[in-house]
Amino acid sequence: MITVDHLTKYYGHIKAVDDISFHIKDGEILGFLGPNGAGKSTTLRIITSYLMPTSGNIYINDMNILDDSLDIRKNIGYLPENNPLYSEMNVYDFLKFSASIRGIEGEAFEKRLKEVIELCGLYGVIHNQIGKLSKGYRQRTGLAQSIFHNPEILILDEPTAGLDPNQIVEIRSLIKQLGKEKTVIISSHILQEIQATADRMVIINKGKIAADGTIDDLMSGFKGCTRLHLEIEGADSFDALKEIHENVNLVQVEPKKNSTSIVLEYPNTLDLRKDVFQLIVKKGWTLLEMNRYQTSLEDLFRILTMEEGGEV
Repeated sequence: MITVDHLTKYYGHIKAVDDISFHIKDGEILGFLGPNGAGKSTTLRIITSYLMPTSGNIYINDMNILDDSLDIRKNIGYLPENNPLYSEMNVYDFLKFSASIRGIEGEAFEKRLKEVIELCGLYGVIHNQIGKLSKGYRQRTGLAQSIFHNPEILILDEPTAGLDPNQIVEIRSLIKQLGKEKTVIISSHILQEIQATADRMVIINKGKIAADGTIDDLMSGFKGCTRLHLEIEGADSFDALKEIHENVNLVQVEPKKNSTSIVLEYPNTLDLRKDVFQLIVKKGWTLLEMNRYQTSLEDLFRILTMEEGGEV
């Protein structure tokens, strides 16, 4: 269990993290989401004991970062946003060097090396120079370094930044596999990243928690709307559409050459497609097109992280 307790961090007069609190259960993959500059990386650096908080604390099992930072670091694997690799070394030498710092040498190193290169898919490049690897393989090498000591907690800051679509899929798959046996925190500003990998998400904005929960929890608590796009032929008035339900708004009427494009808006809790279709048939109009667009997680994120965004 990781508990972030009233965490605050100032850089001079700038408050990067503003009194945030949340919990992470053992074995959970948590998505830590927010726009650039929201305070994500600062929070992760404090969890890893790379930085100390201005106030507040972080508890990991029976330890806390103020009193037990060295022991906590032994139980954490960390892949920063800017993957810190020695480009002139080959993959094998880099992993051996990194392992030796943690006291993993000899037979213990060779045994763990086989496990890690299989898990991270590094067999084909183990003797290649890091600087000549693709971005995807460099990320795999960074992940291998972060899990070599078999930590209980894995912290990944923007793990797929700069990767191509195929590499993103590969790294996501690897993260989900690692999440079966570790507690994982993934920081990102990309919603698809979190949706594809995380069990739960915390959204941070301007140093404060804007939302905390599963995707279903957040969407069910979000009063979103549905927009129904229609193209209708043979009608000269559309007031009847507004009378289908008291919460229907007619937000667009755009005449075309032989038809009219209509947009209706109503709460996500309603599904009025059948009612709309029956009305069109009753009126003798011709329905050329009907498309429904519901408020998405992207809309929720945008609203929460806008200047005037609120909380869920």
